[in-house]
Formats: sequence, C-alpha cells, structure tokens
Amino acid sequence: MSKEKITILRMKEKSPLGCIREMSNEHIPYGPYEKYIKRPLDCFLATGAIVLMSPLMAGTAYLVKKKLGSPVIFIQIRPGKDEKLFKLYKFRTMTDERDAEGNLLPDEERLTPFGRALRESSLDELPELFNIIKGDMAIVGPRPQLVEDMMFMTPEQRKRHAVRQGLTGLAQSNGRNSISWEQRFQYDLRYVNHITFLEDVKILWKTVAKVLAREGISEAGRATSEDLGDYLLHQGKVDRQTYERKKELARELVRSAEKPQLRKPFQFRGKTREPETLR
Repeated sequence: MSKEKITILRMKEKSPLGCIREMSNEHIPYGPYEKYIKRPLDCFLATGAIVLMSPLMAGTAYLVKKKLGSPVIFIQIRPGKDEKLFKLYKFRTMTDERDAEGNLLPDEERLTPFGRALRESSLDELPELFNIIKGDMAIVGPRPQLVEDMMFMTPEQRKRHAVRQGLTGLAQSNGRNSISWEQRFQYDLRYVNHITFLEDVKILWKTVAKVLAREGISEAGRATSEDLGDYLLHQGKVDRQTYERKKELARELVRSAEKPQLRKPFQFRGKTREPETLR
C-alpha cells in the first residue's frame, strides 16, 4: 500500500468515510436546467411516480416475498455524487443459496426465472425512486456502480461521480449492459459535461424503448454484468496483485460505510489518518 497513489478530493463537508475530500476540478453546471431545475423536477417526478405506481410496487414486493423470501428490498452500498457512499435500494432478484462452506453460489445459480423477469422489466429498480427523493440519485445520470468498480476506474473515469448517479443514463439508453466498460464511461463523461432538459427527455424515451424491447439486459452468455475489476483482469489490464489489493480496499470502504461507528483509522506513512479515497 506504500506505493498506492492516494488523492484526497477537496470537498466542503465530511464524507461518510470520515475524510475531508478535495476536488481540484469542481463540476460546473452546464446551464440553468442542471443548476436550478433538474433536482426539484426529479423530486416532483419521483414523488408522483411513487404515488401512481404504489399498487405495482406493493404487488411486486408481495411476489418477491412469496417467491424469494425476506428481505424484500436488496440494499447495497454504492458511490454517489462526489463519491459519497449511499445505500441503494432495489427489489431482491436472487436467492441467498450458499455452498457447503457458507459461500454464496454464483449469480447465475441464484438468479431465478422470477428474478430474471424483474430485471428484464426493470421493476427491480423501482425502489430507487426513494433514493431520488432522498437526494442520493437523479432520474437521469450515470448509473451508480459498485464501490469495487470505482476502485478500478481511472481518475478521468471517476469524473462520472461529479453529478448525482441516475436511475437511467446515456449509457443505458445506448446499450445498457451489452456495451463495453470503456463505452459506458465514454457515455457517462459525455453526459456529465452536457446536461440539458432535452437530453434527459431523449434518454428517458430511449430507455423506455430499450426496456420494452428487453434489449441489453446483460452481457452475452452471462446472467449478470461482469464487474470492472474482473473485466480488466481478464483483459490483462491489471495484474493479480493489484486486483486483490483494490478488492480488499473496496471491502474496507464498504465495511466503513455500513458500520461507521466501528470504523478504524488507517495507518499511512507512520501517521494515523481516517480512510481516504484511493485512486
């Protein structure tokens, strides 16, 4: 870890990880829509969607409970705006079946036909409407990836976290999970630098078309999308030692976010510091 390059992002407030982050290039809103209208509009639309779709959400919750058991809601730590970690809410789509040693079985074995149907219809994403109201997410924006994925992103790619992550985004309206990680990041950065009302409407329209056509749900031959670290390892773009180190760092950040009261300070160059964001 002594050779790990560490960059503290400059922020005005403390992050959930307990460190003061610094951002050398603070995001500047593209125009009045992004600066003044987008967030209030997201809250209004998300609230209305929850009210209108409450029967659908209640019915989905009942079926999840009946077919997959408890908990009905799947909660996972994800990096959001300015890389602050938040709890993402989704309807559960997998069982918690484990092997003889207590380890979870592979995704393709735990993903049931019912869970696959939820994913294909994107009904599993409906609880994220509450994330939007809370301020964790936006209706349109780069999709929130795993903390582990963030650890493998380049500094340029991590600029996608300059804005709230979205229920859908430019990458999702142009292929969803069927396109490569590099293409996803290109779409994400393109959106971050050019957020307009017309672009958001266009993305929503194309997303609805993709969902109805059930296109790009997962990569060819896979039940779920391949994690960024696994993709880079298989492509020979990261060595095994770096791969394992970054995965462990990601696990530590997630543990810190899940149980902040148990967070222990990191030891770095002989000094005690709170956990920092590592690039």
